[in-house]
Amino acid sequence: MPSLRYTAPAVLLSLLVAPWSHAAERTHAEAEKLAARVLEHAIVLDTHEDTPQMLLDNRYDLADPASPYMVSIPKMRQGHVGGAFFSIWVDVKWPQATLIQRALDLIDAVDEQVARHSDTLGLVTTADDVVRLHRNGKIAILMGLEGGHIICDDLRVLDSFYRLGVRYMTLTHTANTDWADSSAGKPYARGLTDFGRQVVARLNRLGMMVDISHVSDQTFYAALAASKAPLIASHSSCRALSNQKRNMSDEMIRALAKNGGVIQINFYSAFLDPDYASALKKVQPQIDAAVAAERKVYAQKGRQLPWREEQKIGQKIAAGIPAPPLKRVADHIDHAVQVGGVDHVGLGSDFDGIESAPKGLEDISKIPDLVIELARRGYSEEDLEKILGGNLLRVMRRVEDVSLQMQKEK
Repeated sequence: MPSLRYTAPAVLLSLLVAPWSHAAERTHAEAEKLAARVLEHAIVLDTHEDTPQMLLDNRYDLADPASPYMVSIPKMRQGHVGGAFFSIWVDVKWPQATLIQRALDLIDAVDEQVARHSDTLGLVTTADDVVRLHRNGKIAILMGLEGGHIICDDLRVLDSFYRLGVRYMTLTHTANTDWADSSAGKPYARGLTDFGRQVVARLNRLGMMVDISHVSDQTFYAALAASKAPLIASHSSCRALSNQKRNMSDEMIRALAKNGGVIQINFYSAFLDPDYASALKKVQPQIDAAVAAERKVYAQKGRQLPWREEQKIGQKIAAGIPAPPLKRVADHIDHAVQVGGVDHVGLGSDFDGIESAPKGLEDISKIPDLVIELARRGYSEEDLEKILGGNLLRVMRRVEDVSLQMQKEK
């Protein structure tokens, strides 16, 4: 779920994206053939979908053939998706008294969909489970907790979310917690407090991935030092190409790769393209004012403004801003590969949590077109398998191994 505030750089992407030179470029026909072959067996894993909000608030059925959303069962099938992490996200402004309850309701909504469509979906918690379901022709559904504020400074709550199937936690969202700083907040903890390091240790021990999307740079490096397992950025792009605090700098990408982790590229237009971000910045005050006014209307009724309604407001006001092309996602993948290596890059679309996706990559059904573009640029079959999901599965297995080791030590 992206923050609605950005800073736009005055740079041209064409000057920043070095050509990918792993192999000679292919013709479109050659790329289509290779992509089709890869998608026959590769496990496509997307680490961030905000669809649970719609499942709960709009009573959305994932099997809806006329779905207005970015993620549905038919669209996942068309996109050759093998697994997706559904985000358990609660707004940082949500009343703390019902914050955990809201997260539990979202988990229940995911569980209900998996049970309703058990012929197609399966709720899984391990890398081996993902592989097993893929072999059986099903789509693996996993869950990630988006924002450390949701545990209310209680490690026992984290334990409970693990038992309910959550397998990563984003340390912060769009505001600082008492123990970690957000990329959208002013420095408070200056990285991680002692309790913040306890949170990372507990995640390692449980076998939950530590997600550093949304955290400040200082918190990223503090988490890197504290964690015994590789980290993930579940939905972040490259700061060198679009200068947003939510994106990762080249130094951070290198450090994440050295740690064995992965950066899962976000598909949000403002995180991908500085021209889009600059145009959005001009209308952002109008969006903020409209959202604030609608929140007051809902508050008078004793309700929270649903994310989908907030999203519609932003989409309406920013409707005239041209979305960047699909190739911009490939540019960010190229850059992350060049900086951190092909073993440390994956996909974290942020579908259903973003107001604008690239033209040609509007929903999860379009993933094959991205694979074709990467194949055209010269990526090998092995490299494509890694980027599409193999790298994330490797990290999951390492996190599981570290968990077992730590539990044996005590």
